[in-house]
Amino acid sequence: MVIYFLLDRGSKKSPPPSDHVPSDHRARKPTFHHAPTPTPSQAKRPTPRAPTARHDHFSEKTATPVPQPTFLKGKAYIVDGDTLRIQKTQIRLFGVDALEMNHPFGKKAKWAMFELCKNQIVTAEITEIDDHGRTVAKCTLSDGRDLSAELVKQGLALDWAKYSGGIYRAMETPDARKKLWLADARQKGRMHVWEAFDAKKRAKAAGGST
Repeated sequence: MVIYFLLDRGSKKSPPPSDHVPSDHRARKPTFHHAPTPTPSQAKRPTPRAPTARHDHFSEKTATPVPQPTFLKGKAYIVDGDTLRIQKTQIRLFGVDALEMNHPFGKKAKWAMFELCKNQIVTAEITEIDDHGRTVAKCTLSDGRDLSAELVKQGLALDWAKYSGGIYRAMETPDARKKLWLADARQKGRMHVWEAFDAKKRAKAAGGST
């Protein structure tokens, strides 16, 4: 009986391998996902540009000079017969010329300008920077008078046509030029120059009268 059991057990063969594949190991078909359709704003989005260079560094080429103010206003400190100072800026009077301080008429011109500007607020309208780097301005007193014109009327300054265009010439006192030029020639020891000029002028006048 024992022998039969062993024979019977041995007669049972193992089942042949099955071709069945568990569902977990079946080949899966690839799944394709469609990308969302872009909106009009997304479709026309511009390509970002490369950053441009920045000019952060100061240089003479990129810097813009600050212009000088057109007007200066304040009390005046008198330097000489045709120069004054307002707000620490030294100003050369527009269109006129006075004698230097080493000349008696130069000192008179300075004191005349001092009296004119006393208790006045002077407005300087800057016209240019001259060849010597000086600030040239047309100066007006609080009451509206032209400072250059007032000095010319007093016979202490002469019209400087190169800069004024001759606007002060008609305001000069009679013989103002002769008086100032003669005094300047005497003071500087140049009487011979004046005498030659005066003789030429008299000869020209005499020739025109004949």
